[in-house]
Amino acid sequence: MKKTLIVYYSWSNGNTEKIAKMLQKATDADIAKIETVKPYEGSYQDVVDQGQREVESGFQPEIKPLPYSAADYDVIAIGTPTWWYTMAPAVLTYLNSQDWSGKIIVPFMTNGGWPGHVIKDMQNACKGAKSACEMQIQFDSSGGDSMETPDAKVEEWIESVKKLCE
Repeated sequence: MKKTLIVYYSWSNGNTEKIAKMLQKATDADIAKIETVKPYEGSYQDVVDQGQREVESGFQPEIKPLPYSAADYDVIAIGTPTWWYTMAPAVLTYLNSQDWSGKIIVPFMTNGGWPGHVIKDMQNACKGAKSACEMQIQFDSSGGDSMETPDAKVEEWIESVKKLCE
């Protein structure tokens, strides 16, 4: 059995966290949440606007240390919400701080109908890793927590990740 870690960032409604925890329950993998040292503040729109500025400038916020090191794992599932057609800046910080050589990554993302190029960007940031079981999970476009991707599709993906980790 491959040693598996789930690392995710989740902000407003916890949609990415919900998916990460579903995957963790099914795989019994270790799990860690990426958190910024300086939390985002203000209204939803304030954070959306700040996120756009950060994405456009390539900003990488400082993140809190995680309790697990990717170096100790064979498979690392990495989850992010979509922020302006790419991964959240905190995820970029995490990805750029690891050595992905010889690792298998499972990139997954949540979105409100505009998936952008998140998965490709995550794969590009994980130099030396093999990518498998990529997944896009759509929630409602109003920024809510209603999942629009069929449950069966998410369950099928989780089963494929379980097989990968065997």
